[in-house]
Amino acid sequence: MKGKIAVMNQPGELTVKEYTLPKAEEGSVLAKILRTNVCGSEVHIWKGTDPSETSGLLGHEMVGEIMDLGTDVYTDNAGTPIKVGDRISALYYLTCGRCYYCTNHQAHLCENAHNFYSKLPDEYPHFHKTFATHYYIHPDQHFYKVPDNIPDSVAASANCAISQVYFGIEKANLKYGNSIVIQGAGGLGLNASALAKEFGAKTIVIDSVQNRLEMAKRFGADYVIDMNEYDTVEKRSALVYELTNGRGADIAMELTGVAPAFNEGLHLIRIGGQYVSIGNLAEGSIPFDPSLPIKKSIQIISLSRYDPQYLNKSLQFLSENIDKYPFEEIVGKPFKFEELETALNKSVSREITRASIIMN
Repeated sequence: MKGKIAVMNQPGELTVKEYTLPKAEEGSVLAKILRTNVCGSEVHIWKGTDPSETSGLLGHEMVGEIMDLGTDVYTDNAGTPIKVGDRISALYYLTCGRCYYCTNHQAHLCENAHNFYSKLPDEYPHFHKTFATHYYIHPDQHFYKVPDNIPDSVAASANCAISQVYFGIEKANLKYGNSIVIQGAGGLGLNASALAKEFGAKTIVIDSVQNRLEMAKRFGADYVIDMNEYDTVEKRSALVYELTNGRGADIAMELTGVAPAFNEGLHLIRIGGQYVSIGNLAEGSIPFDPSLPIKKSIQIISLSRYDPQYLNKSLQFLSENIDKYPFEEIVGKPFKFEELETALNKSVSREITRASIIMN
């Protein structure tokens, strides 16, 4: 049997290649991709605003069906028994368990995280990323069985969007009764809103796109701030202070991928508050006053990736709250694999919150 995988020749240009499917070797899993999403990081790469990746493979958010198991693979990384035909979600990076970071409780910074992530498909086992019909999961790559009540359209977002913000929220130690400002109501922001609401926080979401703000309300936001109505940092900051008893938010999360949002976030937080920055993956520069976070004693938490167990925690969260929030509506009408370029372009133009590609 053969499978297909999309290759970006340069930003804005894809070709599709075909390879014989590999056999799952010891400790590995071969999965058939059921759904894969366009994450904000892919949007930056496709636009050409991430100079670190100008060609190669794309895709990391996925839900798949097990096609082949290595001879010694009987459970997922939570110890749940698995078999051929089960649905799974996998981390998009490796955690070796032996490097400096893994052995110092920072598995998300594993030195070997991208051993296969950046390889071209000509190198066996070919299917290194998820804009493809199949995906090869390596021995040091965590994966978890997807609960039966989570549809594919929701499960596909678990291994990045919700796991990433779940990690950030717990790193900031969000508590019941805290206030949190979420900058951006895309896939990350909507999931963060639902999580914050379940943590018992007063949740404020900022965005400029009306349909995203309306969706944020359905994802638990207590207040939304329209950047078109409150059209300056000063106006938005004043409103946040008004909503937080004149102090500012306990925590803010930057989930926009827009560089100036970082500066703005510092103005929204109370003295002694915390700022979690996740969205700004593309390189860029902005004027910055380093005295501001010092004067306000703000703790800045910048995160790339998340610890492996957060994927399983996210799947359990989705399973428990699947009927409470409209997770299925984060992704719009799905695209076919042949429409991948259209899905990427519509993601760039923000016509859709999160593009989803089905493989059938």
